[in-house]
Amino acid sequence: MGSVRAWRALGLALVVLAVGIRVWNALHYPPDQGFDASGNWRYIYRLSEDWQLPDPRAGWSTVDPPLYFVVGAVIWEMCESLGNRELVVRAIPLASAAFGLGVAALAFSLIRRTDPGNELRAWLAAGLVLYLPAQIQISAMVNEEVLLALLLAISLWGLATEPPAVKSNGGRLRRTVCVGLAAGLALLTKLTGALAPLVAVLTYAIEGWRTRAWQPALRAVAIVASLTLLTGGAYLIRNLVQFGFIQPIGLAAHAQMLEMPPGERSLSDYVSLPAATWTDPQLLNPDLLESVWGSTFVTLWFDGHRFFLPTDDPLVTRLGTATLLLALLPTLAFGIGMVRGVRRIASGAGRPDLPLLLMTGFALAGYAYYTWRNPWFAVVKGTSLSAVTLPFAFYASEVLSPWLRRRGARSAALLAMLTGLVVCSVIGTTFNVAFHKTEVSGLSWQLESTTPGSDLPTRP
Repeated sequence: MGSVRAWRALGLALVVLAVGIRVWNALHYPPDQGFDASGNWRYIYRLSEDWQLPDPRAGWSTVDPPLYFVVGAVIWEMCESLGNRELVVRAIPLASAAFGLGVAALAFSLIRRTDPGNELRAWLAAGLVLYLPAQIQISAMVNEEVLLALLLAISLWGLATEPPAVKSNGGRLRRTVCVGLAAGLALLTKLTGALAPLVAVLTYAIEGWRTRAWQPALRAVAIVASLTLLTGGAYLIRNLVQFGFIQPIGLAAHAQMLEMPPGERSLSDYVSLPAATWTDPQLLNPDLLESVWGSTFVTLWFDGHRFFLPTDDPLVTRLGTATLLLALLPTLAFGIGMVRGVRRIASGAGRPDLPLLLMTGFALAGYAYYTWRNPWFAVVKGTSLSAVTLPFAFYASEVLSPWLRRRGARSAALLAMLTGLVVCSVIGTTFNVAFHKTEVSGLSWQLESTTPGSDLPTRP
């Protein structure tokens, strides 16, 4: 009992620290910097002015579905109604921080429901999300990825914890509605959100086939498909009918990306893992330009794009080396956990492994295809794999928790490594505390940003 209380106290302390970091970043990170922030602000401002969805070709961010920008416009209007319009530049990042914390809460809840009594694992799963650098960074930015991560996690949580039909028909129906609504809203946030209804439909169909329970499976598929069609699907159909496309590509606003390195991809880019992943973790390194998974690893666990950290400080490189070496531990645990999940499915098990592994497989395959079709370093970023956040917490915690329970030098060493990883994450993601960022966020290639569509208002 004493050890349980100790882990609980440590977990609560880490949660408080993680919340503090996110609040600090939301209040201090430049609101006009970060991934696509300038274009996102313009879209939010435009919606708050007339509440009319623009032509998807109107600017940098209007190509994406509108849910996040509508939420931002609502917050904008609320701040104006309070007589403090300037508050919006902090209120929207604070909302993003809350979305990110929601993903960690779902990771904690998932373990509590699928592995009851294993409190260490539940706190560990939440901690893996709370201190994943990519999650901390995106939580400070005006960007739709963190809302997408939350909606994908809600959909996955519903699929992984849905009660059996024999136990609670009403519970299954409510959970299926929750899954379908979250999946549809994910699609209304970003096209990547299509993973949620795809995984939901396949999960219900495969389990219906495996158990020969076709009627509840078909009912669940119909519910998810209907809710997806009424939400995100309706917006995409509107684009197809009105403009002739689901999502525009090749816009003039994005033309500058065509000049970014490396400019092309080969199969070797998906199998190489250069030493620069650890020795020079910034995405313009020539070797990392030709390594998709090396660059992705750097941006998951460190500031490979230099949005938070100085560009030319040798101490930053050393911090990156330490962080990325320590990050091998949870990454290895994640891989081992997935292998165990595959074995459980092969032996006839279903949830929670089936939806978690389907989401992971489709997300990684989709990301590989996207980086192949868009061969520029700027699109290689760990935040694009937000769909894998919940599976990562589930499988890495499954492997790490029993390792930490063992008494002896090995357990102490593992705890020291995870503690070091948390410390490195805190140092590298708490904006302008250990390191001061004086230059414009991003690597030198990105200092001259493309001007969004001329019909959009200027950033406030």
